[in-house]
Amino acid sequence: MPQEHRISPMAASYPASSIRKMFNLALGHPDALKLTVGEPDFNTPEHIKAAGIRAIENDNTRYVANAGIPELRNAIARKYSGRWGRGVGPENVMVSFGAMEALTFALDVTVSPGQEVIIPDPSFPNYMGQVHRLGGVAVSVPVRESEGFKLRAEDVRAAISDKTAAVIINSPSNPLGSVMDRSDIEQIADLADEHGFTVISDEVYDEMVFDDSKFTSIAEVRPGFDRFLAIGSFSKTYAMTGWRCGFVVGATDCIAPMALLQEGLTSSLPGFVQEAAVAALEGPQTDVERMVASYARRRDLMSRRINAIDGLSMIRPEATFYAFVSVRDWGLGSWELATRLLEEHKLATIPGSAFGPAGEGYLRLTFSVSDDDINTACDRLEAFAAGR
Repeated sequence: MPQEHRISPMAASYPASSIRKMFNLALGHPDALKLTVGEPDFNTPEHIKAAGIRAIENDNTRYVANAGIPELRNAIARKYSGRWGRGVGPENVMVSFGAMEALTFALDVTVSPGQEVIIPDPSFPNYMGQVHRLGGVAVSVPVRESEGFKLRAEDVRAAISDKTAAVIINSPSNPLGSVMDRSDIEQIADLADEHGFTVISDEVYDEMVFDDSKFTSIAEVRPGFDRFLAIGSFSKTYAMTGWRCGFVVGATDCIAPMALLQEGLTSSLPGFVQEAAVAALEGPQTDVERMVASYARRRDLMSRRINAIDGLSMIRPEATFYAFVSVRDWGLGSWELATRLLEEHKLATIPGSAFGPAGEGYLRLTFSVSDDDINTACDRLEAFAAGR
């Protein structure tokens, strides 16, 4: 049978991730210093691991409810009800296999083939892939360095059409390290009510905010606003990337079908993982505070070093553990530059173009690495600058 008849058009045209492409390329350079993967360099806190171990020892290793165990859904509801100042119950919560599946659920219940989803550019590349998977159309809006890398409501307004089903916002932002202004989030909520679309808000870095920066969730801009699905995760906040625990919070009519979708995908997240997540929410938060303080300090180190290198500049991130570094003055494409840094200086980075056309002329670096690694990476960038 001809190959084109074996592979679906969706799969055959699925947008390849340049992040994964660079990851695979770096595998051929095992001694390279990697500032690529967005993952905490801390271990999962001990009380969280202990809760997971206890759950296994107590034989919580069987199927559980598709939407999540009641204890976890209640714990998530309590946290966000208090944070957002609005009523949130367990019926408003869906537990997922990480934030990636949460995004899948959010798009599945809001987008039909041919409908449009507005996404920021630059942004997390899997947004584009997930919209493509559904047969939707991704409509990119620019996020500019001149505006602090913050998505603006006026740009969202300009992209709205009668086919707009959803808008994805990501604050705090990966890859940009920025936090959206409350006024823009409020205006996007107004646009959602006016035009009838859903705001899918990727908030997985909501705890990782520095200094006096203020994070505002779409869920707290107006008590009666319910055209949102807020995506959260335990991965970044609690250094639980391998536990694969995420969630979606939203109106019950959107959340209820997600349990049916979960049944057809993965049935349920393991109960022992969910018990560990309960311990994360209800236990001491001192480890979170320590991790965030450490990222803020390392952010300052990277900012000082990068801005002292000839031809490089970066806005000091307000949140996350990413720096979006301008390399435009070096006159190289971001993929060419990232490849040369890897091959000539044993430094693995992510080209800004991996996050959309507007990312061309940038590199994304993570500072979730040691001080020594940050300094070594900047030494290698300096060496590249000197040898150009």
